Amino acid sequence: ICDYAVGLSRQLYGLAIATERPGHRMMETWHPLGVTGIVTSFNFPVAVWAWNAALALVCGDTLVWKPSEKTPLTALATQALFARAAARFGDAPRGLSAVLVGGRDLGEVLVDDERVALVSATGSTAMGRAVAPRLAQRFARAILELGGNNAAIVCPSASLDLAVRAIAFAAMGTAGQRCTTLRRLIVHEDVYDELLGRLRAAYASVPVGDPREPRTLVGPLIDANAYRLMRQALDDSLQLGAVVAGGERLLADDYPDAYYARPALVELAGQAPVAQRETFAPILYAMKYRDFDTALRMHNNVAHGLSSSIFTNDLREAELFLSARGSDCGIANVNIGPSGAEIGGAFGGEKESGGGREAGSDSWKAYMRRATNTINYSSALPLAQGVTFDVGE
Repeated sequence: ICDYAVGLSRQLYGLAIATERPGHRMMETWHPLGVTGIVTSFNFPVAVWAWNAALALVCGDTLVWKPSEKTPLTALATQALFARAAARFGDAPRGLSAVLVGGRDLGEVLVDDERVALVSATGSTAMGRAVAPRLAQRFARAILELGGNNAAIVCPSASLDLAVRAIAFAAMGTAGQRCTTLRRLIVHEDVYDELLGRLRAAYASVPVGDPREPRTLVGPLIDANAYRLMRQALDDSLQLGAVVAGGERLLADDYPDAYYARPALVELAGQAPVAQRETFAPILYAMKYRDFDTALRMHNNVAHGLSSSIFTNDLREAELFLSARGSDCGIANVNIGPSGAEIGGAFGGEKESGGGREAGSDSWKAYMRRATNTINYSSALPLAQGVTFDVGE
């Protein structure tokens, strides 16, 4: 991201704009916005800060970082590295970056401070609902990266070998605790049984344990409440008659204060409300479809609109999915899962996913203010739109 931001720093250019007035030139210029507040969540405790900080710095802004109260140590370590790099540089302004460690009350101070021109906040949709009105009240800018209830459609022509690998990573990786985690799987009835059979085997065998061990693929949930919400969602599914595989707590004797869980695969008869809400845990809801229009309606029929994917070798299905009639998400992929972002593309979603964007080709504009400049290099004073306003001397 630092390399990317430095590259973008050579592209912070405005436009020369055609003007209707002879002897005039019009242009736009971009200036630093000021203080950028960055609020990050526990699941990517440094990466999200880096996406914002690197771009804000090359735009001439200063940083105030409020990390999740669940992951303060990575923030303090990163700030120490930043201070070391600034000292080595030798000419960095004082106070270029600061870290605030605390809970919600400290975040509210950051959001309400008139000196903070932009707040980039990553977290739950509930957090976004609380933050957005407060920023709007003082006309501050916001970049909101909120929740996601991401789906994948698996079509009859899909390569199941490819789909199984992509689905397994997207649904189970990081223990289901990323905003782009795959949470809903919409499978054509012709390939449902084969695909689900292979997924059941993968879910039953995936190594769960200490993430420091090389063999481990799934680590722990963040805390007891995360596991409680996971179990609540699975219990709700069972009451609907769903078939549930996995979801049990693991390694409790070895790690009584940690919450390891086997990822859960839930087969639903249809898209029930339990699948329409985001549960931040490794639960994948699998459902059948018969016709493609129905699959698209199921896909879009949730409150969030972050990331999405389709597995197909049918060009028409792929193009329709990417069109205005298709996925309503900020990220739409073909033959790759919804998780795993590259910094070269704008990252963010629609609807209750917040509407914000980080990284991408023009992301620097969010961290700067634009001014329109008109220069008169003639001795005349023509007014725009042919207006005349002659006064006697």
